[in-house]
Amino acid sequence: MSLFFFFLLSCFSISHALPPPRGFFLNCGSSSSTNQNEIDYTPDEGFISVGNTTTIKQKDLIPILSTLRYFPDKSSRKHCYNFPVAKASKYLIRTTYYYGNFDGKNNPPVFDQIVGGTKWSVVNTSEDYAKGQSSYYEIIVGVPGNRLSVCLAKNAHTLSSSPFISALDVQSLEDTMYNSTDLGSYKLSLVARNSFGGDGEMISYPDDRYNRIWLPFSDQKHPTVTSRSRINPSNFWNVPPPEAFVEGFTASIGKPLEIQWPPFPLPATKYYVALYFQDNRSPGPMSWRAFDVSVNGLSFLRKLNVSTNGVMVYSGQWPLSGQTQITLTPAKDAPVGPVINAGEVFQVLPLGGTTNIKDAIAMEDLLESIKQPPVDWSGDPCLPRANSWTGLTCSKDKITRVISLNLTNLGLSGSLPPSINTMTALKDLWLGKNKLTGPIPDLSPMTRLETLHLEDNQFTGAIPESLAKLPSLRTLSIKNNKLKGTIPSVILQRKGLTVQASPENMPSTNNTGQIRVANS
Repeated sequence: MSLFFFFLLSCFSISHALPPPRGFFLNCGSSSSTNQNEIDYTPDEGFISVGNTTTIKQKDLIPILSTLRYFPDKSSRKHCYNFPVAKASKYLIRTTYYYGNFDGKNNPPVFDQIVGGTKWSVVNTSEDYAKGQSSYYEIIVGVPGNRLSVCLAKNAHTLSSSPFISALDVQSLEDTMYNSTDLGSYKLSLVARNSFGGDGEMISYPDDRYNRIWLPFSDQKHPTVTSRSRINPSNFWNVPPPEAFVEGFTASIGKPLEIQWPPFPLPATKYYVALYFQDNRSPGPMSWRAFDVSVNGLSFLRKLNVSTNGVMVYSGQWPLSGQTQITLTPAKDAPVGPVINAGEVFQVLPLGGTTNIKDAIAMEDLLESIKQPPVDWSGDPCLPRANSWTGLTCSKDKITRVISLNLTNLGLSGSLPPSINTMTALKDLWLGKNKLTGPIPDLSPMTRLETLHLEDNQFTGAIPESLAKLPSLRTLSIKNNKLKGTIPSVILQRKGLTVQASPENMPSTNNTGQIRVANS
């Protein structure tokens, strides 16, 4: 995704007071809150438990760029912020980065950013940093559950550097916004959002109540017009700010209007495209403009009639490749030329799949039940697959299942939650050589379990007879625990099962520590 800039000095427009935007606004790496553009940015400590913090000692930085959190741990597969959200909700996420040479290497790191289980984009701030500017990225997501994660992760280009982040916005959106896209199957990654013909000031909160950033886009080839009336944002699904309609490009009577926008080539894929128009003249019976809209020579909309009330036209799945040209062709005998005021383009990103909800909940329960879990146990357990939690092996199905869990010799303490038995696709459960305590829970629903290693822990209680109900189990190792009694006979009678246990848990007729019942 192409990068967009916001300058080190605050240059947001200010308008009438609005209620504060709904969501989470984090000043990453800071120990205190700060107000930026009438929004309170709070410390990020309550949303992430890993990483180091530092301060950039540079004059004229706005507060949210003067601190950052970075992640030097090379063993961690991802580093995640986690947010409690409402089910079936919709959010705009903005990540902001200002390198500031925080590590003294004068070489901004390149790394991945992830939302939920989907790789969002690669973060590369080198070009912006060379210009003394920060970088930001935006994405619109649907959240089916009650948790949302935003993660950073090393990739092949990160090398010895550390991923970092300066600020993180998670802005709640209304259900009607961007509703032509199925956000249960796709995410919308911002490519460009511009107001046309502006005077150099960007538009954001409070002019845009949803804290979106509309950058000015100028083109000396086209005359600029100024509107004489304000639009009503509630008349538009995407609720654009009235300020985005104040100015626009136009063309002479009878002449087409051609603009190359976005001003950079795009990779070949599908895009969400929204264009905004308003007749700039005084309201009246003749205050309308009619023209056709085409994108790269293909008809986008014919006979568009634009009044002073404004109009939005869009496509949720429009193919683009290379340089994009928008052409507005006036209707025959139209008394005025065409006009365009603003536009948004998002890349349509297919979701990277989802982890089975029962597996995800069981892993969250396990995370809560053990102490000092692996540092990357955050975000989606399985996805993206290259960034799954340490110790997990997951299936490649569309609905991903955990098929192996290996936490051998990680120094873990705590207990096994009963909900672990809902991980019914698990084939291997290896928890040996830790300090786990408490009883062994009923694992009988785990009908695919083949190997169970619980040795060298501190499990207590009786050896559960329910282990005999695991039809696929081939290896059971429970030696060197604090288990009471002998192995139930129903387990010993299981054919094809190798049992490893301490002598005190073996029948009096066997003190070898291992029993193998051969297949007959």
